[in-house]
Amino acid sequence: MTDPIASELLSFAQQLADEGRAIVSEALRTAHKIDIKADQSFVTATDRAIEKRLRERIEVAYPDHGILGEEFGSHGLDREFVWVIDPIDGTAAFIAGIPVYGILIGVARAGRPWLGLMDLPATGERLSGISGAGAEHNGRPIRCRPRSSLEQAFLTSSNPRFLTETERSAVDRLDRTVAFTQYGGSCYAYGCLARGNTDIAVDGGLDAFDVFAPIAIIEGAGGVVSDWSGKAIDLSWKGQIAAAGDRTLHGLALAQLNPSS
Repeated sequence: MTDPIASELLSFAQQLADEGRAIVSEALRTAHKIDIKADQSFVTATDRAIEKRLRERIEVAYPDHGILGEEFGSHGLDREFVWVIDPIDGTAAFIAGIPVYGILIGVARAGRPWLGLMDLPATGERLSGISGAGAEHNGRPIRCRPRSSLEQAFLTSSNPRFLTETERSAVDRLDRTVAFTQYGGSCYAYGCLARGNTDIAVDGGLDAFDVFAPIAIIEGAGGVVSDWSGKAIDLSWKGQIAAAGDRTLHGLALAQLNPSS
């Protein structure tokens, strides 16, 4: 990696992920204290402990950077660099012991996904990437796979309960076109796309902290990500995401999600 700023921030993100993984490991020895948030999603003391620790480290090391986190809000979103944190993506999976949850640490640059790290404590995996400049899985380079046919494509999507009725109909339409659809992978599914194991990932009802790290990794691995209308995702985004390992396939997926456009 030739960009010294990217190298520095990625190294720091690795340190943050190490600390987050240690908190998860400690939490797995005790029963989870679970709360239900206003949007009916789960949150645990572990989510809050990880984000609190990571924010403390960022604020000391980079006081001029902004932060957007799932549990404790945001500040400085107009700054050049903004850290985007989801302390546990897939909290329901974490509670259930299903090993697809992860710690997401992203950095926005000029409001767009730029650097991403995905740590998967249950499997010991870690993915990282810089948008347009490469991605790695456990230190080895990864690439999305080329696939220009929907009929041969492997699709992933998370919990259908997060989709509106209209969104669910759109995903069902895409599901009927592709070779196979796997549901419920949380952030792990986006890691599979970046590694070239799957071809398309679509979801709705998400926030920027859910997707900024995965977007940077996927775009670093050569993939394409947008909302369902084809627009770029920024810090103010909330809603629908469509990712594909191939630009042609991305366009075909969007056409199925928005047949009238």
